[in-house]
Amino acid sequence: MRTDNHAKRILLGISGGIAAYKAPLVVRKLRNLGADVVPVLTQNATRFVTETALQAVADNRPRTDLWDAEAEAAMGHIELARWADAVVIAPATANVIARLAHGIADDLLTTLYLATTAPVFVAPAMNVRMWEHVATQRNLERLRDDGVTVLGPADGEQACGEFGPGRMIEPDEIAEKVTAAISTRVLDGTRVLITAGPTREFLDPVRFISNRSSGRQGFALAEAARDAGAEVTLVAGPVHLSTPTGIERIDVVSAQEMKDAVTQRAPDADIFVSVAAVADYRPHTVHDQKLKKSQQPSTDFRVALKENEDIVGSIAGVEPRPFVVGFAAETENPLEHAREKRRRKCMDAIVVNDVSDAAIGFDSSDNAVTLIHAGGEMGLPKMRKGAIARRLVDEIATLYASAGRGS
Repeated sequence: MRTDNHAKRILLGISGGIAAYKAPLVVRKLRNLGADVVPVLTQNATRFVTETALQAVADNRPRTDLWDAEAEAAMGHIELARWADAVVIAPATANVIARLAHGIADDLLTTLYLATTAPVFVAPAMNVRMWEHVATQRNLERLRDDGVTVLGPADGEQACGEFGPGRMIEPDEIAEKVTAAISTRVLDGTRVLITAGPTREFLDPVRFISNRSSGRQGFALAEAARDAGAEVTLVAGPVHLSTPTGIERIDVVSAQEMKDAVTQRAPDADIFVSVAAVADYRPHTVHDQKLKKSQQPSTDFRVALKENEDIVGSIAGVEPRPFVVGFAAETENPLEHAREKRRRKCMDAIVVNDVSDAAIGFDSSDNAVTLIHAGGEMGLPKMRKGAIARRLVDEIATLYASAGRGS
């Protein structure tokens, strides 16, 4: 069992329906959002998805048997029920919904349901006729009355060939709804402005200067801030990422466009988090037409550059201003450079990572960072960028409140 005390701890119950094949995706999506997941399978669920597959994505041993002596010795089912911050059952078949509604505890999953005081979510998955049956609807109504949140189902073509309600909603929607519901709203009532991704500085219509930033960390921070209760505006450079639900997105390309967007919105923001990898320089001259190799005077083609305006410095250097958090991607002496940069640019805090490590940072789903502020430093070891984002949001909210800026 992993021991990250800051991660939301979720029991993922999997019952025996065809949609169980999506369970590993549900696990992955939950982990991407910073959760620690323990899968719990009914016996019929093992017909559709293997324990090996689930352990590989969960990094926790799946549980299947109420009478598993080895598992009970490590963490008994009552302790497991107490451990959970939430119980999610996806897919939830008509059979398991009926057993939950009537308090029947005849396997590990249904026993955990009765033993937990954590919020419970069920994502139904069944044939449309089973979904519409009066008994199923009666059981669901009883679960709702007991405080269970029902997620879905969706309409669509089903494995049996019929069409209509009964499909399990998609894994990313399940993960998003659950994590949003159980997140601590430490930024309730605040307005957060975040930048993400690279910028492109064009030399001509087809060539530009840029960098390898994927935007993943900035987008993860935007989602984490939203889940913490903030009203989030995301200023994004050119990235191939979907807009998170409930977030205002402003698309830009160049550093100047990003600066204009931030400058316009910063006066209304309580917190500004500059995650974007903004180009320091841009070509002095931007050509209207593509430069031809044959038109260059020699093989030594040179491009004159001029410095872009510093976005973070322009926001942090004036009053009144939002609480400012910057990001620094370094390849050597990261802590030393980040400390100097925070002081020089008058930032309240800075987050630094070592992008020379290919396992973290650019183009990676993982990261490892250090948060530096006037009162100290906190290192976060390698973990998913969603988990990093949630830890950082908690720390930023604490620093914001300590500075007398929040509740």
